[in-house]
Amino acid sequence: MKDLHKIYPETAQVPQNRKGKTVTSNCSDALKKTTDIIKYDLKKELSIEFEIVDLADLYKEFKEKLTVIHRTDFYHIIWFQSGSCTHLVDFNPIKIDFNSLLFLNKDIVHRFDDQTDVVGKAILFTERFFCTTESDTTFLQNSILFNDLFSNFPVSLQKTAAHFEELFQQMQTELKNSKDHFQTAILQNLLHNFLLHAERERSSQNFSQIKKDTDFDYVMLFKKSLEKTYKNKKQVNYYARQISITEKRLNQATTKVLGKTPKEMIDDRIMLEAKRILAHTRESVKEIGYSLGFEEPTYFIKYFKKHSHATPTEFREKINLA
Repeated sequence: MKDLHKIYPETAQVPQNRKGKTVTSNCSDALKKTTDIIKYDLKKELSIEFEIVDLADLYKEFKEKLTVIHRTDFYHIIWFQSGSCTHLVDFNPIKIDFNSLLFLNKDIVHRFDDQTDVVGKAILFTERFFCTTESDTTFLQNSILFNDLFSNFPVSLQKTAAHFEELFQQMQTELKNSKDHFQTAILQNLLHNFLLHAERERSSQNFSQIKKDTDFDYVMLFKKSLEKTYKNKKQVNYYARQISITEKRLNQATTKVLGKTPKEMIDDRIMLEAKRILAHTRESVKEIGYSLGFEEPTYFIKYFKKHSHATPTEFREKINLA
């Protein structure tokens, strides 16, 4: 556990604001506020970019930082082995029962429950650690475990806890070994094996309806393109052209896989970013609208209210009072 202080350091940099200035602050103070999303950077702190931590130790050392909304640039696999809690993920409360795995994508905004009786552990790793080949990158991008399109349903381990404990122990044992040029590759393979078992478990539970077919591939390509250009490109036909299919075919794919139209997916992504910025920056509604591609503040306000039944200012006030 010697590296815990590096994961949530006493002093860290928050992301640059939209004027290009980087704000540096003391995390213990900054995390008490709801003005900026604090971003923790695993790859700058741990040379191997992979760590297994105990939840009890995390709560003991960093409860104040964990229990306010923050952003991390690495992946989480959290095993809640005992107790129940609620984990906030991108403003959505996720109910967690004991013996459940929660998979969190990089760069999401989240908050731990303030309950301290939860027992468990977490795997933390970066994209660079896992993705040494193009195949690794494709696997991680298409995995139903980390993909926010399929919601953050926990994976129940009620019947398979012993098996996953063994997989955890293999990684923990390797971490304790002396570092050599084999260790990273071994840990990568052990983690990949763990994810495959977890994906099988999740597919047997609430994701049995998801099939990785051509429609799934189109949805993943659409999502990848959307992440790059959603602030400037809001037309479905643009994304259809990017993946060389018709609007009708893209609509068929997203409706079949997700039960959503492409337009709904575009709106969801824009609204998520708008809420993140409103909740955790001091930027004006006008500035936020411009940053998301709206030429006039009134367009952004009408758009936001249409999709959330509240104005941007009303949403910000509600979040700051929560």
